Amino acid sequence: MPLLVFQITAVLVLVLAAFFMFRGGGAKQQAIRRIFFLLFVALAAFSLFFPEAWTKVANFFGIGRGTDLLLYIVVLVFFGYAVSTFRKFRNQEKQITQLAREIALLRTEREQDNK
Repeated sequence: MPLLVFQITAVLVLVLAAFFMFRGGGAKQQAIRRIFFLLFVALAAFSLFFPEAWTKVANFFGIGRGTDLLLYIVVLVFFGYAVSTFRKFRNQEKQITQLAREIALLRTEREQDNK
């Protein structure tokens, strides 16, 4: 049963990441990213002092080893990073397109004024 809970949680994380991929960002998104980064740092420090804790957590969820659990978590985090990077590049492409259009209009206006 705990393995099913972990699997459902993992799927929910993927769905949330996909949701945020198509949603606008802002200060709130940046704050959430910083909170998750601080959580990651705290968990990494905790792991250095208590590595056996991952195995206990993994066993609770019905996963054999703590390293397997960490691998699953890393895959989920990587997917979230990929979604975040995709959104950032998509926003940059929109900004570059808008700037290119404005430059083209300004050049056209300047050429018409020079005639």
